[in-house]
Amino acid sequence: MNVLITPSILSADFGHLQQEVDSIEACADWLQLDVMDGHFVPNVSFGAPVVKCINTRLPLDVHLMVSNPADRIAECAALGVSNITFHAEAVRKTDDRRALIQAIHTAKATAGIALNPETPVSDIDDVIGVIDLVLIMSVHPGFGGQKFLEEVLQKVRTIRKKYPTLMIQIDGGIDLVTAKKAILAGANNLVAGSAIFKAKDRRAAIAALRQRP
Repeated sequence: MNVLITPSILSADFGHLQQEVDSIEACADWLQLDVMDGHFVPNVSFGAPVVKCINTRLPLDVHLMVSNPADRIAECAALGVSNITFHAEAVRKTDDRRALIQAIHTAKATAGIALNPETPVSDIDDVIGVIDLVLIMSVHPGFGGQKFLEEVLQKVRTIRKKYPTLMIQIDGGIDLVTAKKAILAGANNLVAGSAIFKAKDRRAAIAALRQRP
């Protein structure tokens, strides 16, 4: 199973954003856009106007850290994003989750559901059979540069054993050491920010993250 590397532009230099994207264009697989509303998480990030300024051929992966993800689907669709992930903690009812997944698919994007570190895998038993991706948060969402929480790797193992072909993304504290642990556990899509955008040689950094243990 191939391992995808998804740089998060939350760690990029927003004063030179296009140059930052250009620097990883040829070697990354996806590009993650973290959307925060200041309510679901205490921080606020960029919105559609910033994304519209980015010129890239990389698939755009939107991580909605917002209380009302359904309100953002039309905006994401207009940007032509490839994947939209919402949080299990933000949408609790099964009918609402399924309606949101359908809306994402109607917008011609794949649908992901994210689990915070304290949320068990059983919380998404109702929809895991109809989603395209599970995002395991290995830090508490909202801020970059946090320490990787190794206990979440058991969730990766649990999902991988039951769903051998599912895309399992992991986000938070990914570096050369934790990337290998995540891959061994079964993750096949690694989101990294500082490990890429603070590296002197970003191509080499991405290649190293991709290496299987």
